[in-house]
Amino acid sequence: MLRLAIAVLTLFSISLSVVAQDEGASSSSSSVVRRRAADKARDAAAGPQVTDRMQSFFSAESSLSDADMQWMRVIYRQIDLEKDRNAALYFPEEPIDGQENLFRIIMRLLAANQLAAYEYLDGREIFSDKYRVKVRDVLDRFHILYSDAKGSTEKNPKFNIDEADVPANEVLSYYVIETWTFDTRNNRLRPRVDAICPVLHRSGDFGGEAIRYPMFWIKFSDLRPYLAAQQIFVNDDNNLPTCTYDDFFNLNMYEGEIYKTRNLKNKSMVQMYPDTEDRKKAQDSIQARLDNFEKKLWTPSREEVIAAREAAERAAAGDTTAVAADDKAKAKETKSAKRSTKRSTKAKAKKPKETKNNTSSNATRSVRRRK
Repeated sequence: MLRLAIAVLTLFSISLSVVAQDEGASSSSSSVVRRRAADKARDAAAGPQVTDRMQSFFSAESSLSDADMQWMRVIYRQIDLEKDRNAALYFPEEPIDGQENLFRIIMRLLAANQLAAYEYLDGREIFSDKYRVKVRDVLDRFHILYSDAKGSTEKNPKFNIDEADVPANEVLSYYVIETWTFDTRNNRLRPRVDAICPVLHRSGDFGGEAIRYPMFWIKFSDLRPYLAAQQIFVNDDNNLPTCTYDDFFNLNMYEGEIYKTRNLKNKSMVQMYPDTEDRKKAQDSIQARLDNFEKKLWTPSREEVIAAREAAERAAAGDTTAVAADDKAKAKETKSAKRSTKRSTKAKAKKPKETKNNTSSNATRSVRRRK
């Protein structure tokens, strides 16, 4: 009996230990599932992740040796987001299905201390640590509500900004610095975006016309890895995201007005050309020179020179040759028309031949001489 009782007690203890192990395993597995779900939610809120390898790839691609450059022109453009070609930078205003506009991406990276911003200086762009701005100062200057994020320190500040507090609807334009260089290695003219500045359009307390506030400069090479991970669609006829923000800028799919070029006096287009019509002509002239620069680099062939000379001679001859050619063509048309009318009148003048009546067929036989 004693042995039987001991055996029962051991079996009962073993069953209790198995049940405890099962409960511990189930609780640990559920905690692992909850931890994975929390990690996925955190990663989704943080946006696409960029590795060090991606950053090094884009930084190496954007760099160009000075030995390969033979010509360079720096252009400043203003991108108006109200134009149809630039609407992909503004919409959607709120994040939808993992898609967010350009300014929300910039603010998210700044709040997470993953991006460096530099002071906007009127007429000077210096991307050094001396002119690097603090994100807290930017948020306070433009009255953007925030709170310190978990794990934020003085050396590594991080902030939490609610989606409703991001002034994405007030950023209606961007300033862009383009560098047009002729690359002798590839024998082509390549425009490259060097920096981008969001411009805040904000009205006063009493309304009126909105005042533009340039916020800060961002090096485009630092922003490229994150823009390459964000898919967008740029065509209303095709709602599939067929390109990225990086493609949008590198392929020059945007439309921007030239407001300044790098010059010795460091003046803008408004300062150099106060009149609106003169400024528009100067902007068109600069754009035409950029578009036609590559065509003027190569020596034309003999056939192209002869064709250009003949075209110039025809243009120098004036409208007289063109009028003479038109007169000859009209004379030929009138002659052909007269010939056709003569042929038609001759055909009408001819009468059809009359057929002779056959009397033998119409005559009737006399019945008197029948026997």
